[in-house]
Amino acid sequence: MKSAAGGARAGVRMGVLALLWGSTFLWIELALRVLSPVQVTVARCLLGAGTLLALLLVTGRRLPRGPAVWGRVLVAAFWCNALPFALFSVGQQTVDSGLAGVLNATTPLWSLLLGLAIGTERGPSPVRIGGLLLGFVGVVVIFAPWQGTGRIGWGAFAIVAAAASYAIGFAYMGRQLVGRGFATLSLSSAQLLAAAALTGIALPFGGSVPVHIPLTGVVVVAVLGIFATGITFHLTYRIIADEGATNAATVGYLLPVVSLVLGFVILDEPFSPRGAVGMVIVLVGVGMTRRRKPVAGRPVAATAGS
Repeated sequence: MKSAAGGARAGVRMGVLALLWGSTFLWIELALRVLSPVQVTVARCLLGAGTLLALLLVTGRRLPRGPAVWGRVLVAAFWCNALPFALFSVGQQTVDSGLAGVLNATTPLWSLLLGLAIGTERGPSPVRIGGLLLGFVGVVVIFAPWQGTGRIGWGAFAIVAAAASYAIGFAYMGRQLVGRGFATLSLSSAQLLAAAALTGIALPFGGSVPVHIPLTGVVVVAVLGIFATGITFHLTYRIIADEGATNAATVGYLLPVVSLVLGFVILDEPFSPRGAVGMVIVLVGVGMTRRRKPVAGRPVAATAGS
């Protein structure tokens, strides 16, 4: 019963993460209407860090201490936050939010390949590998590159590079930060704080121009920073701590479903029956990747508390 309840909680957490993370592309596209790419990146890092620091204060936890752990946090912040956030902001100047979510769904493949290369993924089952490949097929069906829509360009390349950067960041976090006695809330707060410092360096190179932000823009940026960045990143950390980097990355296969639906409903972006078929394939693939027996002796110190 306990394992079933734990599995149910993990499933709910994954679903909430997919909804929040999948909506990120919508909020980025809306934020880019009032801010430059650099300003969007810095704003979401600052607001996300502020949100998690507030939660840290409320729960009575502290940021990690010591130059060694902060050095690792800085590396993780670059690969998992500062670099991909900037690439998404640049890429979505020319790529719709729905397509951005689809391209980001390549993260699980990058993660699996990286995990096999560095030895964190040992002997994945045929069902799990089949699920990853099926999820990729679903993404291809949604993307339909054979139609030659002309959407492939530097913007799309930037988003694929961001997906690969996420995979590197997840793997690094899983090996160098998770399971070392730090609460995930402490680590996620520290990492977004480091990301805010890294992205702030870029402000003079495109983010210092004055802007007038309407009230709707303020709301959009606030939602992007607080929910789609701060809360989303902490949930990601929890899944990495509980289930590993590759399982965290499989959430990426759910993002096209959310991003395409939101893009169609709110931004009036195109939606087709082919996209619906692709979504079904993606969901089946994600279900297959989740079928893995728990690894005995997995460290749980990092998951203590939140």
